Amino acid sequence: MSEELLKLSEEPLKSKIKDLYFSKFNYVGAKIDFCITQNLGLLGEVNLLWAEAKQGKSELKKSFVQLVLTIGKYKFYTEQTPNLLCAFDGEKIAFLPFASLQEIFYQSDIDFSVTPSNHKNEQFLKLLKELDGILNTAQIFYYEKNNEELKTFIKENLTSENISKFQIDKNNFVSIYHKWNKMVKDTISIDWSLAKESGIIDADFYLADLLSNENETISQNLFAILKKDYYEFNKTKSDLGSIINERTSFKDNQKAHHEFWAIYERPPREEFWDYIIKRRDLLVDQDVRERKGAFFTPRIWVDKACEYLSKTFGEDYEEEYYIWDLAGGTGNLLANFTNKKNIFCSTLDKADIDVIHERIKNGANLFENHVFQFDFLNDEFFDEVDDKGKIIHKSKLPLNLQEILKDENKRKKLIIFINPPYAEAGTSSTKNNTGKNKERVARENKICEKYKDILGRANNELFAQFFIRIYCEIEDCLMASFSTLKYVNSTNFIKFRESFKAKFLKGFMVPSYTFDNVKGNFPIGFLIWDMSKKEEIKKIKLDIFNENGNFLGAKHFYNDKQESINKWLRKFSIKDNGIGVLMADAPDFQMQNLVALLNKKTNRHGIFQDIDQTNIINIAIYFSVRQAIPATWINDRDQFLYPNDLYKNDDEFKSDCLAFMLFHGQNKISAKEGINHFIPFSETELGITKEAFESDFMYKFIKGEIKDENSLFGDELVKIEFSLEAQELLKAGKELFKYYHTHSEDKGYLVNASLYDIKEFFQGRDEKGRMNRPNQAKDEHYKVLLSDLNTALNTLAKKLEPKIYEYGFLKE
Repeated sequence: MSEELLKLSEEPLKSKIKDLYFSKFNYVGAKIDFCITQNLGLLGEVNLLWAEAKQGKSELKKSFVQLVLTIGKYKFYTEQTPNLLCAFDGEKIAFLPFASLQEIFYQSDIDFSVTPSNHKNEQFLKLLKELDGILNTAQIFYYEKNNEELKTFIKENLTSENISKFQIDKNNFVSIYHKWNKMVKDTISIDWSLAKESGIIDADFYLADLLSNENETISQNLFAILKKDYYEFNKTKSDLGSIINERTSFKDNQKAHHEFWAIYERPPREEFWDYIIKRRDLLVDQDVRERKGAFFTPRIWVDKACEYLSKTFGEDYEEEYYIWDLAGGTGNLLANFTNKKNIFCSTLDKADIDVIHERIKNGANLFENHVFQFDFLNDEFFDEVDDKGKIIHKSKLPLNLQEILKDENKRKKLIIFINPPYAEAGTSSTKNNTGKNKERVARENKICEKYKDILGRANNELFAQFFIRIYCEIEDCLMASFSTLKYVNSTNFIKFRESFKAKFLKGFMVPSYTFDNVKGNFPIGFLIWDMSKKEEIKKIKLDIFNENGNFLGAKHFYNDKQESINKWLRKFSIKDNGIGVLMADAPDFQMQNLVALLNKKTNRHGIFQDIDQTNIINIAIYFSVRQAIPATWINDRDQFLYPNDLYKNDDEFKSDCLAFMLFHGQNKISAKEGINHFIPFSETELGITKEAFESDFMYKFIKGEIKDENSLFGDELVKIEFSLEAQELLKAGKELFKYYHTHSEDKGYLVNASLYDIKEFFQGRDEKGRMNRPNQAKDEHYKVLLSDLNTALNTLAKKLEPKIYEYGFLKE
């Protein structure tokens, strides 16, 4: 049978697999290759399996990644999702539970707009690597030797004859929410746009429906409660102590609500309740999450943080110390603690408090009175009293926590254990004029105004506002916090660090992409501080863990008072327009892609410096220092610094930097935008006979025929001598230029073409105007030549790297 299946093309193969193994089910194929469904009466046509099919023999891991990208691209995960995902070819078939891959669709750093079938796409390869551990758990059956086992597996996992209602569990509650959102939400008598402004979200009404029996919510501790044909929500206490609820019903006499829930079994099995309640964040709209800065802390890092607390304060620290998570969300950061009398949790969102109270009923180890709603950036810690000691404004903090804050000795035993909001008022998109400032993020609160002079530019960051209030108003406490590492070394936090004096005790760093909804590729650190010891931050050492929790070593971070590389760059500005422009930005790896050579300035906010013969070597040094070392999540926040003077006597370093700059991908000089002054070869060397270049500046500069007036090579006319590594790069570049000029009769040919133009010529652009990747070029010889060029470029980069540290542009 296997030999027969191996010979089939894809469509006949799908038909044959359907007949052999899925004959009792319905089959459809569209954007997803192979969908197995079953009609279950009231449930309608239910998805049971989604699969990616390939003819012949294939790599099933790649098929699964293609399937994931397809599901993400078309948002199929918002529909009724199947129990199983599958990949098969002519030899074998593999299965994975949909649940094992579900959360990948809610990660914001994955670009689902890419073409799923392009297995060489950067996003595809990234996802293939990220999912490798999960893909290794797939159950694989070979048709020839596992035929009976395969049939048994399908029978046991897909047969649903006895189901009268669709079961809800932790694997599908999100996709069912999206269906509820479309069918039920708008029949509830609420103006959702106004509700969102008050912090009321539809997800809480969905949870009220989901965790109900006979149309009544089982728990009274959720934000919203379903009472047969209406909801009660936003429960508060009156001044007299009575309970007050807001109430709303349905616009359609509950018709859509009845029809929707007629096909689902409610409530889910009790074993799923805590997970569903705890992962309420998956049901919250992206804009709401960003405004609140809410990011769910993965369990792997919660466990690691508690391990570091134990290493720092001793194994029995829970008995001696108090813990307060003052940005608690649904309380998952506190899951490992056992001494609940010393644990406190507060959060901005009242619905989250209701969720935690519900989790307490299901076993969460907290006291209800230690969990409270508190706006840390606005609310007061203590009861306000009059001259006679009468309370005129009651604090939201429990009295025992107020007593801890008032007692100097107890404060020294208080650990503020938090994963605070990361949201900021501006993003890189606002700098690029492609976005707008987030409304009400890092603004319109008391702490923002109160500490604006201390915070300076750090006032844009919500987490900085949390930190400064903790530091200034909970004196001498301990802080153990997840956050970005900007406050340790960023230039925007210089003023912050002038006030924030504390002793660093211990910490680790992990990739940002392991946190849901966190964009970018940077380190998130967990750092423990003793604020009773007033020490200036100079250098800290963090352990490094990868996404799987594997130890990678350690890294130092510095609070440098040394000037940045950008101040050094400004020494070499010129007054008049030159031969091109250097574009740059903040002096860290995060902005590496914004360092480039251009023909002229753009409208974006950033640094632009004109180039001519007087500063081109310094420009080359700056460019190469910023580009030679690849940006990673580990070095993302490292700062480039004002160098020492040693580089001035290293002519080889200077010429290496010039060669590196000329052939780097961020050299975006284009003959289409203006005169190209950056061709390092003569017409004769490239075999051009029809016409001359518009500019021979770079060729003459290298030959020593244009004076370098900035004294880097002295006052005399000096021919630039290149190292062997730079010569190899020039040689590879020359071969690429020569090959391009053999296409002088082709459409789009430019005699003055730059490296950027040559890449565009062979690679083309997509429908959005973006240059295609090199592997999409059709000319195989071009790809070989470009590969040779990049190999030589990387070799030169490796040579430059140690000198970048030696000359003080970076610190180890």
